Amino acid sequence: MSDVGFVSLVGSGPGDPDLLTVKARRLLDEADVVLHDKLPGPEIISLVPDERREDVGKRAGGEWTPQEYTNKRLVELALEGKHVVRLKGGDPFVFGRGGEEMEHLAREGIPFEVVPGITSAIAGPAAAGIPVTHRDHASSVSFVTGHEDPTKEESAVDWDALAATGGTIVVLMGVGKLPAYTAELLGAGLAPDTPVALVERATWPDMRVATGTLETIVDVRDEAEIEPPAITVVGAVAATRDRVRSLLQGYEVPTGSVKNE
Repeated sequence: MSDVGFVSLVGSGPGDPDLLTVKARRLLDEADVVLHDKLPGPEIISLVPDERREDVGKRAGGEWTPQEYTNKRLVELALEGKHVVRLKGGDPFVFGRGGEEMEHLAREGIPFEVVPGITSAIAGPAAAGIPVTHRDHASSVSFVTGHEDPTKEESAVDWDALAATGGTIVVLMGVGKLPAYTAELLGAGLAPDTPVALVERATWPDMRVATGTLETIVDVRDEAEIEPPAITVVGAVAATRDRVRSLLQGYEVPTGSVKNE
């Protein structure tokens, strides 16, 4: 198998090309083929010429590529001797199915490396002026997927336990199921006036932020027409952006347009 190629599982960060790691940028230039998700964003994807990239992305309500096809394609290209970059949004191991792809490559005897990226679970709120931890408000943070495996008989997310932690809850890929899990958190005892923020297309040029409370955020989402990809931040830290804006006495925080409730 001396002619076998190599696969790099690469995190692209939250979408701003300036937030690519130096290694990720170098690998995009060097790779024979780049298999990419939608989430890296058009600016990053456009760094790779059309003839060297393949779209294997998934998006709720839109195009969908089976994971089995992506796994198979990675192996096929590597067996052709190619250096393949599997480009993912954020970090490949934070709800990116990078772990599954790594195991598949290992089973097939394909050499690979993992290149971490800045996860949008942290970068998204940060770009919106929201710290996921804060000495005065949150000493812990929980990352949750809002888009679990649809073949599961029941959710693996324990919303009661999350509500009891008292820290920040960051939900990725969950804007569509916002009514369901906000109801779960209210039922678990979180106060209706708990601050909530939605960050759409974090760090992209058209990034938007909408803020409200656990009780109002579904209406805020609908009024602002927030769409995927978006991150939900639940907890006292979600009010930080608005608090800072008020302290600036009218000066805008330079991190996306805002629609508040």
